[in-house]
Amino acid sequence: MTATTTTKRIEALNDFVIKFANVNGSGSASANELFAKSFLRMGIPVSPRNIFPSNIQGLPTWYEVRVTEKGHLGRRGGVDLMVAMNPQTWDQDVKEIDAGGYLFYDSTKPMPKSKFRDDINVVGMPLTEITNATYTDARERQLFKNIIYVGALAGMMGIEPEVIAELIGEQYKGKEKLLKPNLNALQLGLNYAREHLKNALGLKVKRAYNVGDKIFIDGNAAAALGAVYGGETVCAWYPITPSSSLAEAFQFYCSKMRVDKATGKNKFAIIQAEDELASIGIVVGAGWNGARAFTSTSGPGISLMSEFVGLAYFAEIPAVIIDVQRGGPSTGMPTRTQQSDVMKAAYLSHGDTKHVLLFPHDPNECFEFSALSFDLAERLQTPIFVMTDLDIGMNQRLTPPFTWDDSRRYDRGKVMSAEELEAGKEFGRYKDYDGDGVPPRTLPGTHPSKGAYFTRGTSRDPYARYSEAGPDYQYNMQRLQLKFEHAKKLVPQPVLTPAKHPARFGCIYYGSTSPSMHEALEALAEQGIYINALRVRGFPFQDEIFDFVASHSKVFVVEQNRDAQLKTLLVNDAGINPVSLISVLHYDGTPITARFIQKEIAEIVTALNVRPITIRKDKAA
Repeated sequence: MTATTTTKRIEALNDFVIKFANVNGSGSASANELFAKSFLRMGIPVSPRNIFPSNIQGLPTWYEVRVTEKGHLGRRGGVDLMVAMNPQTWDQDVKEIDAGGYLFYDSTKPMPKSKFRDDINVVGMPLTEITNATYTDARERQLFKNIIYVGALAGMMGIEPEVIAELIGEQYKGKEKLLKPNLNALQLGLNYAREHLKNALGLKVKRAYNVGDKIFIDGNAAAALGAVYGGETVCAWYPITPSSSLAEAFQFYCSKMRVDKATGKNKFAIIQAEDELASIGIVVGAGWNGARAFTSTSGPGISLMSEFVGLAYFAEIPAVIIDVQRGGPSTGMPTRTQQSDVMKAAYLSHGDTKHVLLFPHDPNECFEFSALSFDLAERLQTPIFVMTDLDIGMNQRLTPPFTWDDSRRYDRGKVMSAEELEAGKEFGRYKDYDGDGVPPRTLPGTHPSKGAYFTRGTSRDPYARYSEAGPDYQYNMQRLQLKFEHAKKLVPQPVLTPAKHPARFGCIYYGSTSPSMHEALEALAEQGIYINALRVRGFPFQDEIFDFVASHSKVFVVEQNRDAQLKTLLVNDAGINPVSLISVLHYDGTPITARFIQKEIAEIVTALNVRPITIRKDKAA
């Protein structure tokens, strides 16, 4: 049954947003993922996002699928087709649909006209009636209903049925009892759409060739694999959303790559500690002993780790913390994304502390920065924070294949050898010999009688001897600051995206904001608003960031938190005049959209009375 309530229809080929509104625990997740992956198999880039509650079953969940042949991987904003399967959220879901868009729903029970909108197209299918007539088991009715609507959507949009059938075959390989019923349910949906819903949707799919050799992976799995390649041997963690799957993925990859083939013994240690405090304590202890160690956590865990991180900073012990950020404070929104821990991580612990932060923007950089973080931790002898978030960590995304140079050697930093000690080379554990603030260290057992020192969290002199003398304390704190300045040369450089035409305005952004930012820049350029964009990838900030701000009249700082945390860091640590910076803030827990960025910046530019630039087509060419 199809009811069209308006003459206007969104017509689009390989470029639209579909959102599924389901109930958590209904089995819809696997069906929705099959639907998303079918576009990839047809060569069309897709970027799905799972928006789910923090309980196990019963509350609303959404799955948003961005399909675009252009390859945009951020959220666009708006919905072209809403698959409304949850009565609890009906009104909210219907409200989200763009004018001229489509509402697909279970029409088994009649709905009053007041529940629809006059400016959208309604497509009804009696899903419950079909499942009740086909299946007797209540759970089967619930599960196969999801596959039936996937089949119907495939029929209406032109998705090749063989592609979905192939995906189902892969999912249930070796499980023939499940394979056949799922294929039958798919066919039920296809048949109904072909018979009753011809031309119901103006959203169509055509095979393309824009995926290439890209891989489809989430940031947590990518970071875990990066840790393996980065030489990590110890992981201590405590389960917390949204980082738990990172430690689980690390265990999976280690079981494949870190088991001695001859003996069958593990060449790694993974410890699920009793809490986050114990986790970071284990990591610090392992790092002191010479192992490469990390923990994965989120905001509440970061808060608990404060004292041990301060010890690692002051005693100069390598450690890596992968922070998959979520909404805070307190328990906050455990299953929603935010860039909410930037300030906390940068200055974690009491006293004067500053930590090195890395900001990956996709799974590829999660892999790269995870591996890099262990080199940085040992070279700088300090905690390193890899700042991902739920959007990157838990959502699969298209990304270039990971690359690794097999000739690469781990940078262990300034570790003195037994030969150097035996030859009488001076060893001042906290003495700066090279002018970069980084002292030498020894590992336990290096020499039977030389190179030992007492590791303490109290003040000391350059030779690790206890001291409360003011000059000794100041020397140590100034050396730590010098080391932090030296880190500017080691953290990833910012990436500049210049506008195609001269631009008065600049924009600074980081992390998961990146894909939506790039789409917003294109849309703004179409309005005649040209912006040079700089993606920050690490802290401490390089001088290029200061120069970038100085070369523009105003610079937008786009981030996903309430308190403009990156902007605050830019003012505090890069010496940037706050008058030059304009915050664009998004913090409702959902990933930022291109439309949001475009709207906010365009409104501010208009308020500043800046006239958009009109480029003649002959000159633009």
